[in-house]
Order: sequence, then structure tokens, then C-alpha cells
Amino acid sequence: MALRLGPLKIPWPRTESRDDDPYWDFFINRLPADLANSVTELIRNAPEGNVFPTKADLHTPEITSGHVKELARYLGADLVGIARLSSDDEEGYPFAVICAVRADYDPRQAAGIGGQVPVQNGLFITFVLSAWIRELGFRAAASSHPNAEALAAAAGLGALNPNGRLVTPKYGTRVHVADVIRTDLALAADR
Repeated sequence: MALRLGPLKIPWPRTESRDDDPYWDFFINRLPADLANSVTELIRNAPEGNVFPTKADLHTPEITSGHVKELARYLGADLVGIARLSSDDEEGYPFAVICAVRADYDPRQAAGIGGQVPVQNGLFITFVLSAWIRELGFRAAASSHPNAEALAAAAGLGALNPNGRLVTPKYGTRVHVADVIRTDLALAADR
């Protein structure tokens, strides 16, 4: 026999809790006291690992690109694109995998733990994705790139505004472009 209840009424009005929370500004905007204890620094300083000595037999570059994008989305990327790098790129990597995550606050301005959540998520995604590519037997290096947003635009994730910021159709400027994965894995560029 099913129990039927009437509508549930909450005795307090709903408001944005961050407006009344004295710690919210601290959480979003204040740097941690010791950056060495932050997740961001721990992931950035983790060793990359070795490339597996035997290359995996892969499908076509288009199918492999689909697998890379699917894994990136599974790991939490909101947007994923692949760009062909110019031949004068350092270390001879022909492709870049660019992942972007939605950001409620711009990590360049919100230095607190709450503002750095997209950075942490992006580091996790690129760390695991580049490790997976190395397990396939191909080189992959995830690092910050001075032209990450331009590469994201080249990979079809959006367009650059006059300030050089990435503007995406779905999230606008509220995205963080994670570290760029440069790789020699045979991929198909999005553009």
C-alpha cells in the first residue's frame, strides 16, 4: 500500500545563500595560505610517466579522435576539440587536444579555492587523458600554453572576442581552457 503525502512546504524562504554567507568571498577570492598544499600544485608537479614501448593498433584518425573526445567528456570536460599544430611547434607534436570546463567564476580573477575549481577539474582531465595516450604508446605532454584560447578557437570550440577571450556558443566566456595536451597520436583536427 502506497503512502500518499501532500505537498511538502519548507518553513523558510529560499534565497541565494552566497549573498548572506560571510565566508563566500573568502572561498572564491582568497588564495590558500600554502600553495604547496593545493590540489592544483600537486597535479602540476606530478611526474608525467613513461610512454608504453609498444604502440597500440588504432582505428582511423577520425575514430581515434572520437575516442579521445569521449574519454575527455567522461572525465568531466564540457567542450573538447583537436587542433593541428604548426610544424614549427616545439618538440614536433603535430596535434593538440584542448579541453574546456564551465567556470562560474573566472579563475584569473577568483584566486580562492572556489574560484579555482575549474582549473583543478581541467588539470585532472588533462593529466588522466595524457596518461592514457602514453599508455597507448604515443607521446603526450599536458602543459599550460600561452595561446590556449586561440588553439581552442582553432579547434572549433568558439571564437575569440576583441580581448582575446574564448567565447563559446553554449557557455559564453564562462569557460576555463585547461592545459593543452600536445601529442603525436594520429588524430583528425576539427578544422
